[in-house]
Amino acid sequence: MNPENFNMSIRKFLKVVGVQSQREIEVAIEKATASGKLKGNETLPAKMTLTIEGVDLTVSFDGNITLE
Repeated sequence: MNPENFNMSIRKFLKVVGVQSQREIEVAIEKATASGKLKGNETLPAKMTLTIEGVDLTVSFDGNITLE
């Protein structure tokens, strides 16, 4: 294993996940606000699950997304 390549691979993956996740969240919130499902001042519970096959890793992260 090359530690430098491994580290860069993890960072690249996390960057893609971060950017794509933010886009998906923004679109979903915009749609829900436009449809009246959300008022725009909520705090929404959020959960992210990371799974890596081959090493039996499944870990969840909990947090909140505040709209105002």
